[in-house]
Order: sequence, then structure tokens, then C-alpha cells
Amino acid sequence: MSELVIAAPMRVEAAIVASAARGVPVRKTGMGPRRALAAAGGLAGEARGALLVLGFCGGLDADSVPGEVIVAEEVYAADDEGHPGARVRCECSAELLTRVAGQGLKVRSGNIVCVSRLALGERRAELHAGGAIAVDMESVWLAAGAGERPFGVVRVVLDSPGHELLRPQAVAGAMRAARALRRVAGALHDWAPDD
Repeated sequence: MSELVIAAPMRVEAAIVASAARGVPVRKTGMGPRRALAAAGGLAGEARGALLVLGFCGGLDADSVPGEVIVAEEVYAADDEGHPGARVRCECSAELLTRVAGQGLKVRSGNIVCVSRLALGERRAELHAGGAIAVDMESVWLAAGAGERPFGVVRVVLDSPGHELLRPQAVAGAMRAARALRRVAGALHDWAPDD
């Protein structure tokens, strides 16, 4: 059975994931492309099996709600921010989707676009028009840390067009997202990709 390493961008995400990951190494990578690229170098040097990115994301469409689980089929850099055109297919998405289904959570799979700064308001609609259902700030750049190893991304929606972070009801959504992230980490702690 291959060993798993989980990358979680922010301290709070890493703490939530570690609380349910049952001894799986969890690496806090930092937020944003620069930190993600720096962390990818260290992750590439770890003699482990699969690399799984777990954490929060922003939902991009009207159906998206805090606590929803997004399993990435592909992650890519937004093409209007000056990043090199990076696109990474998440070959393990079907396996990951099967593992998190049945947890009592809303789960979808689709593309995640990666950006340099928080996507709010109209920016969400622009990114959604490009084919993504969620947005984060690290996944495509962390993919380099997998090298030839299996790579997967599972994110939990923290905010969405109808549930922006700066609104009073955001606290309830954040709590729902944190509970969902913990459940996802518990469901995936012993995941090993099919050979």
C-alpha cells in the first residue's frame, strides 16, 4: 500500500485535516502561488506515495454552498493573471469521488481554477465562464510536488456567490465547511490510488 502525504495550504486547514487524518503526514504549504511552488519542492523530495491536496476553496456558481465538497478533475492557472499556462489532470478523481460520496455531504467533481488573490464578486462569474466550478490559490502549483506520483485535489467550499465571506452569515458557513473538511480528511486518511 502506498503512503499518502496531504498538503493543506493554511494553518487552520492543516489543523482540521490533521485532527482526522489518523497519523498521515500533513504539510502546511502556505497560501498563494509563490508559497505553493516553494512547498512543492519539499513535497517532491518526500519518499511517499500519493500527494493529496485538501483544504478550502471558493465556489463559482449559484448552486455552490459552504460545506460542499469539490473533487478536482483538473486544476489550472487562470490565464489572465500572467501565470504560465499550467494545467494538471487529476487522474485519481473518480477514486476520490467514490471515497467521499456517502459521507452525507454535497459532492461534485469538476475543474478548479487557481488564482493569485481571492476571487470575489464579478471575478467569480469570470472564472466560472472559463469552465471551473471552484477556485483556489495553490493546487496547480502544488502538483509539481507529486512528480510522477499520483496526485489528487479535494476542496471544500468556504464561500460562494450567494455566501460571500464578508457577510454576517459567513460564520455559520465557515463552521459547516470546517466540519465537512474534517469528514473528508477522515474518509481519505487511508486512501491509496488503484494500481
